[in-house]
Amino acid sequence: MRLVSLLPSATEIVYALGLGDDLVGVTFECDEPPAARSTKTVVVGGRDTRAMTPAEIDDYVRTQMAAGGDLYTLHADALAGLAPDLILTQDLCRVCALPSGHVDDALAHLGCRADVLSLDPHTLPEVLDTFEEVAGAVGVPERGRELTARLKQRLDRVAAAVEGRPRPRVTVVEWVDPPFGAGHWVPDLVVAAGGEPVAARPGQRSVQVSWAELTAPEPEIVLVTPCGYHLDGAIRQAEAVTAHFPEAQVWAMDGDGLVVRPGPRLIDGVEAMAAILHPGAVPPAPTGTVARVA
Repeated sequence: MRLVSLLPSATEIVYALGLGDDLVGVTFECDEPPAARSTKTVVVGGRDTRAMTPAEIDDYVRTQMAAGGDLYTLHADALAGLAPDLILTQDLCRVCALPSGHVDDALAHLGCRADVLSLDPHTLPEVLDTFEEVAGAVGVPERGRELTARLKQRLDRVAAAVEGRPRPRVTVVEWVDPPFGAGHWVPDLVVAAGGEPVAARPGQRSVQVSWAELTAPEPEIVLVTPCGYHLDGAIRQAEAVTAHFPEAQVWAMDGDGLVVRPGPRLIDGVEAMAAILHPGAVPPAPTGTVARVA
């Protein structure tokens, strides 16, 4: 089966299921594994925001969406040339990927008969369910069951390691200028790691908040996990928020690698969070994934 992934998390799911050879098209943001972007056809492009500040990125996104514009460009001719059987996309967040409706319209225009599977999890259990959805759609349901079973075993090991320990109050900052608190599956990650999420919206969309709303619960630990950034970028953003949390530990985390993409590496994120919240109870987080910001 010929697969096209229109979001980075779906690309990671495809590879985790051992289906990398079936993947023919990806987005410009599909950087895990690194070979995905270099060996597959890029069918979705977008603006390079690396030189922009968080405030500039936020302004660009708001302006585009207010005008009814798109943040991503579907290379329709390239997509048609790949003759995909199944396209993986989402409707969860317009900032993260093309919505499925845009893809359906493009396929109708091109006369392409590919199936479209929209992955829209809001919680950690729903994220795990999507792995089995993809595996079932491709015709290898046993691979999905095996993958989720392995990941649940890792979650069980973390739960056993932190059981009975005090749960620190944890604020997760998903964006710093303007500030956004944690939503969707992110509070579930904190709970799974042995923490108590505060100033959070479990299972709901992440929204802009005030610094007062983030500081009011008096978090003991603050995790800065900006969407679209790995550890270096997270460190820069974390350094900008330390003044708001003088009594808390402030940590930067690889947002894209551990927290914000609804793929298999969220379990890496739980393990890394547990290492921060309960040092010594679980192995330390791998080098290059987290850093405490003084």
